Formats: sequence, structure tokens, C-alpha cells
Amino acid sequence: MERATGQVECVRAGEAGREDDAGARVPEHDARRLTGGGSSAVIRLNGMDYQLRITRAGKLILTK
Repeated sequence: MERATGQVECVRAGEAGREDDAGARVPEHDARRLTGGGSSAVIRLNGMDYQLRITRAGKLILTK
């Protein structure tokens, strides 16, 4: 979650975050934790691998 000051609040993996349109809680994950403090991580879904990268500009890119 980002605060008004621009600081990013760390949320523990799996901890409930915001609510979706139906009012259900949506988990939030800190990208730096997902990448182990580095700049990339592999995320697997249905047997497919995707690469999550954090750019130098602090943006996220998810590719197949």
C-alpha cells in the first residue's frame, strides 16, 4: 500500500489487503519480498512460468 508521502508500506505475504468490488478481502504482496530483495522472480500459474521484474524506474513488468 502506498501512503500519501510516497512511502510504501510493507504487508506480509498472504495478509488481507483491500476489498474487491464484491467486498471480499484481496491479499496484498510486497514486490520486493516476492523478488527476495532482488529485481526479478518467477511466478508459476497452471504449469506456466512468468517473470516478474522490477525496473530501475521502480515499475513492474510481468512477462511469459
